[in-house]
Amino acid sequence: MHRGVSKAVVLLVAVVMLAEIGLAQSFVLDLPRQSQRAQVSQRIGITDITISYHRPLVNDRKVWGGLVPYGEVWRAGANENTTITFTDPVTIEGQPLAAGTYGLHMIPRADDWTIIFSKNATSWGSFTYKESEDALRVTVKPHAAEMHNALTYDFDEVKPDSAVVELEWEKVAVPFKVAVNVHDVVEASLKNQLRGLGQYTWEGWDDAANYLLAEKVDYDDALIYANKSIENEDRFDNETTKSKVLLAMNRKEDAMAAQKKALDLASPLQLHIYARGLQGEKRNDEAFAIFRENAQKHPDMWFVHSGIARMYCSQGKFDDAAKEMKLALAGAPENQKTYVAGLVKKLEAKQDIN
Repeated sequence: MHRGVSKAVVLLVAVVMLAEIGLAQSFVLDLPRQSQRAQVSQRIGITDITISYHRPLVNDRKVWGGLVPYGEVWRAGANENTTITFTDPVTIEGQPLAAGTYGLHMIPRADDWTIIFSKNATSWGSFTYKESEDALRVTVKPHAAEMHNALTYDFDEVKPDSAVVELEWEKVAVPFKVAVNVHDVVEASLKNQLRGLGQYTWEGWDDAANYLLAEKVDYDDALIYANKSIENEDRFDNETTKSKVLLAMNRKEDAMAAQKKALDLASPLQLHIYARGLQGEKRNDEAFAIFRENAQKHPDMWFVHSGIARMYCSQGKFDDAAKEMKLALAGAPENQKTYVAGLVKKLEAKQDIN
C-alpha cells in the first residue's frame, strides 16, 4: 500500500512539473507539439553551422520580462536544448570555440544579452544547466525588430568567412557573429581529402592547386599539388595550373616551360579556349598566333574559323571576319548556331565582337 501511494505521489509531482514548463502532453509518443521543431543551417567556406530548436509562439503573451524573465538562464527556444553545431573551429564575437555541438542558452536583459555555449547539449531546456559546463560566454546587444510570432533563428550578413546568427522573437532580435578561418580549415581539409580516393586522380590535386592559386596563398603547396596531378596524368589542364603557380612565384622561365608543355598537350578546342583567354588579358598577338596555327592544323574544326574571324575583326577586316564566321556557323553544333549567327550579323554590320 505504501509503495503504491509513493508511486502515485511521484507521478503527480511529475505531471505538475510538466504542466509548469508547458509540457502537459505525452512525450512518450510522437505527437504534435505546441512549439514545433525547426532546423536552420548555413555553410561558411566548407564549415557547416546548424541550429536545431523548437519554436514557441507569442500568442498575445508578454514575452520579455514575463514568459522569459530577465536575468535568468533561458533555453533560447522550447522543449529540449536548443543546439548549435559547428563542423570546424569558429570564433564567436571574436572568441575561439572548438568544433562540436553545444547547448545554446541565453540570459536576456533589457540592454544586453549573454549568449552561452554549453558542453551539455542533451538536457531538457535550461532546468539542469550548469555554468561549470560552459564552453564560452559572450555578451551582445539586442535590437528592435519586426514582429515575429514564432521564435526564429536566421543567418544574416553572410560573407565568405563569416555570418551573423540572429534570434528573432516578438519585437526583439539578438545577433551574434560567427567567423571561420576559411583558409586554415580548407587547407587542413585538402590534406585529409587527398589521402582518400582523390589522391589517385589528376583532378583532385589540380583542384587543390587551383584553390590555393585563386586564394593567393601557399604557392609552395600549390606547386606540390600541381606536380602530384601531373604524376597521375600529364595534361594540358594541370600543366597550365603549374605554369600559373610558377608565374605567381615569379619563376617566369619555369612558367613559360610549363605553359609550352601544356600547349603541346592541348586539344584543338583547349587551344582555342586558351587563346580566347589571352584575348581577355589583352595579349592579342599571342592569341592570334594560336588561332592561326590551330586553323592550319585543324581546318575542319568549326571553332578555328571563329578564332580567325576574331583576329580579322580586331584588324578592322569585317568582310573577311564575316566570311570566316559563316564557315564557323555552317559547322557549329545546334546548341551554338544561334550564338554564332548573332556574331555573323554583328560582323556584317561592322560591329566589334571581341
